[in-house]
Amino acid sequence: MASSDSVTTCLSPAVHYVICKLGFEKKAIYDINNIVSENGEVCWQAITEHVCYLESDRSVDYIESIRSLGPVCESVNLHFKSLTKDKFVVQYALWFQWTNYTELFLEVFDVLQYAQSTEVALGLMKLTSCLERALGDVYLLIGKDCPFLLRDLLASEQLAVVFGEVVMDVLRIFIGSPYGLNLRNVLWHGFASPEEIPAKYCAMLLFLTAGLGQLLQIYLLKTKHVLVHRPYVTFIRLEDLDAFPDLNHETLSVVEELLQESNFVLRTMLPFWMAALTAFKQSRYADCVILLLPQLEAGLRLLFTTTNKCPNRLLTAESSAFYTTFDEMLTKHLDNEEINQLPSVLEEPAMEFLWDYLNHQEGPRIRDHLSHGEINLKAFPREIANQLLAFAITLLCRFSHEDMVVFKEHLIIKPLMNCASCYHSRFHPISRLKKQVLECMKSIRLWHELPTVSEEQIQTVKGLEENSEASMLVLKMAEILSQLQQYLPCNFYNSDDPMSTVATERLLLELCDRHICTLYSPRPVLEVLVVLRKICTQCHQVSAQVIASIKSRYQQWTEKTLRSRQRHNYLRMLNSIKFLSPVLRLILVLITLELVNVHLVCKKNPSDYHQYLKFLKSVLQYTENLVTYTSPEKNKWDETMQLTNKALLKIRKFSDGKLTLIQSAT
Repeated sequence: MASSDSVTTCLSPAVHYVICKLGFEKKAIYDINNIVSENGEVCWQAITEHVCYLESDRSVDYIESIRSLGPVCESVNLHFKSLTKDKFVVQYALWFQWTNYTELFLEVFDVLQYAQSTEVALGLMKLTSCLERALGDVYLLIGKDCPFLLRDLLASEQLAVVFGEVVMDVLRIFIGSPYGLNLRNVLWHGFASPEEIPAKYCAMLLFLTAGLGQLLQIYLLKTKHVLVHRPYVTFIRLEDLDAFPDLNHETLSVVEELLQESNFVLRTMLPFWMAALTAFKQSRYADCVILLLPQLEAGLRLLFTTTNKCPNRLLTAESSAFYTTFDEMLTKHLDNEEINQLPSVLEEPAMEFLWDYLNHQEGPRIRDHLSHGEINLKAFPREIANQLLAFAITLLCRFSHEDMVVFKEHLIIKPLMNCASCYHSRFHPISRLKKQVLECMKSIRLWHELPTVSEEQIQTVKGLEENSEASMLVLKMAEILSQLQQYLPCNFYNSDDPMSTVATERLLLELCDRHICTLYSPRPVLEVLVVLRKICTQCHQVSAQVIASIKSRYQQWTEKTLRSRQRHNYLRMLNSIKFLSPVLRLILVLITLELVNVHLVCKKNPSDYHQYLKFLKSVLQYTENLVTYTSPEKNKWDETMQLTNKALLKIRKFSDGKLTLIQSAT
């Protein structure tokens, strides 16, 4: 890995000039009273007159506009520094309410008073993400689907209708366009060091946000629209994220030393790392992660450019090309179709962690949600900050100087390294299906514990015929399972009771414990997983409905509130359970056997693949029908028998043809 000490900036010469010098070239001084009135009303005319346009196509001339706006930003910055906090609140607080996070903008004002570079950069990152979210809410006053990318949002007709085209041009000069200052992107993607972001641009965005609030109020009064804020994204089941132990102050003290020695840390970015540690210690978990994510990206970009021998990509790209970001660094191939070497250097566990936290649709997608302002920063979970910081520590350690073995073997760091080396994906569809299977099996196991009427009580019900079909169906299932016996792990097949619940559960646990590669799953694999997961979801739904029905019917039976027809229906349900539990367990076994061999689907020719998918969809159709028939509204218990018989015939026929993945595995 190249030495991180030799990198003095990650901004290309052109971008460095635009951000750090261009807005300082013009030395004019503007009277703040022409830019903002005494009661805090923004004079947009005094700002928009500095937007310059190219004669050729009337598009924004970003270079001239930034040069011209530089002194305006300086005047605004000095104006804010001259205000007391109370005066600022009186003049401006009302105009931040449209963002749904007034406190954040008041905090940014505080930061500007001291202009500590790391805090300014952090304030700007939070401000831009919150502003983007608020602009999205405004877009939805008129439009339907809010654009995902900030540049598309700022270029939308909907926002131009509310704020005016030239006002949107002003915003694009500061954020959202690669031709402008592009402050949001250079910070969120880890290109800008703290010293490279002028505080006056943070002040200007704070000022512009207030001005947008004033324009919005005029629009809302005129149209009688009401601005509605979308709810924040909330993280559920945080226990799924639990991979690393809890970090304590002792660990963080060791990390402070490690930061000085790690090749993963660019020297110019060290203040960001230190600020992230401080934020964690102070329980400011959102701040910690906002500071940490761009630094993870910067460190990985250094690794990416070294291993793929493309040092030029460490810098911001020119405006005509895309930046090298997480998205590209985590892919299998580079844009020239060569194999990306970063995954082999990071190794599978680290790649799986990054995909889990950043990319998988069911994962926390933490960078997307944070950078687009979709998370309530005031209630950010410690668990996520802990996991990301712990993972970052392992990278700091792995890519430290050769002679720093002392850190890797440190009693505090070693447990983190061990956790990192055995990490498996939690949010890839393969991992989610494993979890679904085990949760469904847990639900089916509860059937045995449910209260039920005795055989003697059943005999008292007149007109109930003996039905042996349930036993016949269980025999058919046993035959299918015996056919699959040779493919099952040793000691999991019990010929005395092949459909035993205990044996099935042990088998599923063993199969779900097997490692299945999740990185870069081909499309056929993902398509099969979608169907398998739907089947499992339907099975779980059937189980939940059966449990609810048995409980309520038993209570009604004991309270003697069931009419004659309902009693018959209840007993038919009890009879159906004799085969419903085994058939659901059989399907779970089939799903899981297919799952552990899912990558073999890529070896099927198109015709066989089509047939295979068709078979899986027929099993899905069966489980969907079961959900309908076992619902409280339908209660069609006899029909579930005919349905199950047909499904077992299809499964048997497919198995006889040795067309399943488990059969093709051998």
